[in-house]
Amino acid sequence: MLGRRTLIATGAALGAASPAAAAGKKKGPAAVNALAETHRGKVRGAIHEGIRVFKGIPYGASTAAANRFKAPKPPKPWTDVRDALAFGPMAPQGSRELASVMSSWTFDKDMSEDCLVLNVWTPALRDQRKRPVMVWFHGGGFASLSGSRNVFDGTRLCQKGDVVVVTVNHRLNVFGYLYLGRLGGAEFAESGNVGMLDLVAALRWVHDNIAEFGGDPANVTVFGQSGGGAKVSTLMAMPQARGLFHKAIVQSGSHLEGLTPDEATKHATTLMGVLGLKPNEVAKLRALPVDTILAGMKKAMTAPGPKPNFSPVVDQHILPRGPWLPEGPAVSSGVPMMIGTTRTETTLLVGAGDPSTFELDDAGLRQKLAAWVPERDVGRVIDAFKKMQPSATPSDLFFAISTDRRVRQQAWTQAERKAAQNGAAVWLYEVDWATPVEGGKWRSPHSLELAFVFDNVAKSAAMVGTGAAPQALADRMSTAWLAFARSGNPGWAPFKAAERATMVFDTTSKVVNDFRGDERAVLAPLPVYRVSR
Repeated sequence: MLGRRTLIATGAALGAASPAAAAGKKKGPAAVNALAETHRGKVRGAIHEGIRVFKGIPYGASTAAANRFKAPKPPKPWTDVRDALAFGPMAPQGSRELASVMSSWTFDKDMSEDCLVLNVWTPALRDQRKRPVMVWFHGGGFASLSGSRNVFDGTRLCQKGDVVVVTVNHRLNVFGYLYLGRLGGAEFAESGNVGMLDLVAALRWVHDNIAEFGGDPANVTVFGQSGGGAKVSTLMAMPQARGLFHKAIVQSGSHLEGLTPDEATKHATTLMGVLGLKPNEVAKLRALPVDTILAGMKKAMTAPGPKPNFSPVVDQHILPRGPWLPEGPAVSSGVPMMIGTTRTETTLLVGAGDPSTFELDDAGLRQKLAAWVPERDVGRVIDAFKKMQPSATPSDLFFAISTDRRVRQQAWTQAERKAAQNGAAVWLYEVDWATPVEGGKWRSPHSLELAFVFDNVAKSAAMVGTGAAPQALADRMSTAWLAFARSGNPGWAPFKAAERATMVFDTTSKVVNDFRGDERAVLAPLPVYRVSR
């Protein structure tokens, strides 16, 4: 284990088990009263507010030792009833400082390479109801965080929509996306995408086991935000995932292109150099302690110059193509899709790490936009946005332009390419409600909608505040997500190239055709910004 985190109150309320119990050993007398049988053995969960909750169920074997950088393997069966009362370990990762608006959202587990675990919330077991299944992929890019944060608690979605909710932990950063195919040979041909193969394994677990938990394996929606949306985007281009999910939602995470093998090999070589290894010393890399690898990753990421990127690789096998470049992936053309953003994504994505962006003058605006807009276009873009938003401050303009470049152009492009397939429909949305916390400085930041989608406003005061307004928006958004999971239609007009309908979620929500069309036209001459996760 690589550290301890304080158990959150939610885990305790559900009867959090000791580490021994979480490893599968029986616990003494406890208020547990939900039993289910998986293909690998029986599990014991708890009932919380009428919902059956199972935590830390293994869907794969440990990824340590001989399994490091390899495709996931099934877990070993167990004979005793296994306690599923505590979240399992999250994937090894570096420390990450989270913004104050995210301080209500906690996660509570150790890190370990034995991290292929999932959590299930369900209204009932074995009742043949065939409920829609909603499988959540967490954010944090492809590098950090976990599926065990309290904002992802599925209790309220289950109560409101009679669905089954599943959240997943999987390999991240170098442990999930270090491409060694050219350095270690055919044995490591899949290494650049094993984190994605973990998600495929989790979906196979859902296919094989979810009926026991009251769910319908023929009605599975995958959804995710930020890096989780990028994982959904990537999964839609993977032949191995075909048929394992039937609807998809990408929240602020449209991921259009993967790393090339050349790029990924360069990043792997950089890491190995930092670790004092030659490029062909893959066996030595596999034998290093987790802490050593994490320290090497941190050193590589903080060194001057270009930063290495550990994310999915277009290896022509697991990921045959871009995944949304130059068009939508044919393998998922029949999958209905929702795509969306928040109004000011970069107040969090950029502002949390660079407070000066909240107090820009005109000169500072031009300077900060240099990272987002080619120098020759900066003046033209600023002038155009000033005309569209005459009362905007330089900081307002920075967040508007950088949000379009960092997140919105990718979402627009993904929706356009999905619609152009003339297959299943695609729906577009934007969250424009402004959170009042901290004097309103965050506007409508990245991750804002998590509280609303999961209907967990009460667990999200630091992000959305309190009172009736955030709950009213949660009622509308969670209802739309549940409707989409059940029927494939969230309740507004689908996106088409001519009308470009967008649901704008706000105090008063409405559908607007060609929403932000003026901004889109200004930025259209620029190449879509390539996001590094």
